[in-house]
Order: sequence, then C-alpha cells, then structure tokens
Amino acid sequence: MAPTDRFVAENTFHIRYVETDAMGIVHHTSYIIYFEEGRSNYARQRGSNYAQFEQEGHYLAVSEVDARYIKAAQYGQQLTIRCWIEEMKSRGLTFGYEILSTATSEVLVTGYTKHICITHEGQVAKLPDEWRKWAGT
Repeated sequence: MAPTDRFVAENTFHIRYVETDAMGIVHHTSYIIYFEEGRSNYARQRGSNYAQFEQEGHYLAVSEVDARYIKAAQYGQQLTIRCWIEEMKSRGLTFGYEILSTATSEVLVTGYTKHICITHEGQVAKLPDEWRKWAGT
C-alpha cells in the first residue's frame, strides 16, 4: 500500500495493445516500463524532469528491480501508477510503486527500483540538492 506520510505521485493511462501478449494480458516486462513512467512523472510533479537531470550531467542507473505480480491486467484496461521515494541517500535512492486498476482500485502489481547517481563518464556522484530535498516530503 502506498505510504501516507510522504509525497506520492499518481498518473493514469490506458494499456496499449503492444504491451500485451497474444492473450491480451499485459506482459510482465511492461510493468517495468510503467515503473519508469511512474518515476518520470514523480520528478515532473516535484518540479524537475529526467531530461533536465541528464542535461545537468547525471544519470540514474538502475541497480535493482523488484516486482510482485498480484493479478493480471488486460488490454483496454485503465491503470493508475503510484510512485514515491522509499529511501534517499546522498548518491542513490529507492522508488516504491503500486499499480492498480483505475476502475476497481484493486492493486495489481507492487515493486521498487534502486538507483545510483552517476556522471556521464560513469563515475558515482551525489544526487543534486534539489532531488535530495524530496526525501520524506
């Protein structure tokens, strides 16, 4: 369940046909893409965006992904993804996710991704102050 003690970004979208298998069920890899959109939306709602982050000389390298598939979603269904920061460190952070059916509010997938901040040259770097201020809020 999404936390109530910090900022949680939400966005809603329809499942596209390309994201499903031959049975019209969302392919498991599509949820990882939904996670990415969730964290991109999180940054936009906090007044930043990932393109700007890259222009400033940084990348967020994914170091770990976890997804728990509870119930399948199907083509044409509308989903809502919730995203928040689970943990913030000086050089990395963990995003938490919850994907649910917009129609029923039933949770379909939960998960997290861990990231490390690196420069364009591949060196580990501190997260920008603007991003570190998001912790706990």
